[in-house]
Amino acid sequence: MTKLIEMSSFIIQGGAHLAGEITPQGAKNEALQVMCATLLTSEKVRIHNLPDIRDVKRLMEILIALGVKVTLADRNTYDFQADEIDFNYLQSPEFVRTSGAIRASIMILGPLLGRFHRAFAARPGGDKIGRRPLNAHFEGFQALGAQFSYNHHTTLYELSADKLTGQYILLSEASVTGTANVVMAAVLAEGTTTIFNAACEPYLYQLCTMLNRMGAHISGIGSNLLTINGVKKLSGCEHHILPDMIEIGSFIGMAALTHSEITIRNCSIPHLGLIPTVFKKLGIQLEINGDDIHIPQQKEYEVESNMDGSILTISDAPWPGFTPDLISIALVTAIQAKGSVLIHQKMFESRLFFVDKLKEMGAQIILCDPHRATVIGLNRKYPLRGTTMESPDIRAGVSLLLAALSAEGYSRINNAEQIDRGYQDIVQRLNALGAVIVRED
Repeated sequence: MTKLIEMSSFIIQGGAHLAGEITPQGAKNEALQVMCATLLTSEKVRIHNLPDIRDVKRLMEILIALGVKVTLADRNTYDFQADEIDFNYLQSPEFVRTSGAIRASIMILGPLLGRFHRAFAARPGGDKIGRRPLNAHFEGFQALGAQFSYNHHTTLYELSADKLTGQYILLSEASVTGTANVVMAAVLAEGTTTIFNAACEPYLYQLCTMLNRMGAHISGIGSNLLTINGVKKLSGCEHHILPDMIEIGSFIGMAALTHSEITIRNCSIPHLGLIPTVFKKLGIQLEINGDDIHIPQQKEYEVESNMDGSILTISDAPWPGFTPDLISIALVTAIQAKGSVLIHQKMFESRLFFVDKLKEMGAQIILCDPHRATVIGLNRKYPLRGTTMESPDIRAGVSLLLAALSAEGYSRINNAEQIDRGYQDIVQRLNALGAVIVRED
């Protein structure tokens, strides 16, 4: 029997001015890490504010098939208990198939290796945004004493160790998932592990804080130098996921692009880093009220120049630099700004290719090379034109959605499942602000 593939599209009527309040979902990237961390203990772990998105559901399916007991305790609150693990499932074709649909599946390696001294993972899936090597993961595991192999017949990565021993580890790159994986293996290793060039995104801060709550001994949390004193076992805990900073940035850009007045509630401002600063450089007014961000309606927003008068450059960088997940949002927001900006996407060589569709809509963008694009702001003199588009990845998909909301006429975004991977109930939530979006399955 031929398997039917689910396909969805968004039909957007552009030109509506939005108004009201919106609350960001739980952070997708943090959720995927802490869900994998539940494999480190046989006791129950309760996670609050888990976003109801496609990637979380896929990882949850993998954990359940692996033997983890997952129960819904309340809306967006789940209990996880990994007291029985089925290693046979980890070597099955079904595991290879499901893991290939989500990149986060690679993060089961660290906790399984740390707790059981053996682990398997399939080649992960995820966004097609360029090369995403796994060297930092496996080099870290090998430094702890694990043996690594790749089975070309089963397409499985295999790790095993008689024991794991703490070491000084200099990561080859400040990989977020790589750091998370090595940390989760090291918390149960013998002795002390020092990880230098560690990623220090809020997701890692949250993961390490959760692990300490489970009984781990991690110091240097929030910095690029982590010290981990291994313990024999971890216990259960409760953990609350931060609001998604990528959603917050998306909503800021949406308000400016659609000439709207929006309040974003419960943003956890101290964990946003440079995000508010970068959008302010695009000329967007942000009013911080406690833990909320209010974006007033602006007739125009003007891009700042650099201090020497040269064109503003917005580039991504490891935290505390500007997150690469918001580069696409910054680019599309600049379309209707007054002035020009150079967008420099350093980390992934395929992430800017979606600008061809923006140019079809009437945006003035020069794609200089795979990593750089110059946006010449229209300053609302010309509206974008509605068109039919394909969502290539999560962030580009939402960027195209924002462009469609600001455009004249109707737009259609196919492959909407990509957007579902990272944004919870996005159609209902934006329609509640006054958007006109219809989902077509």
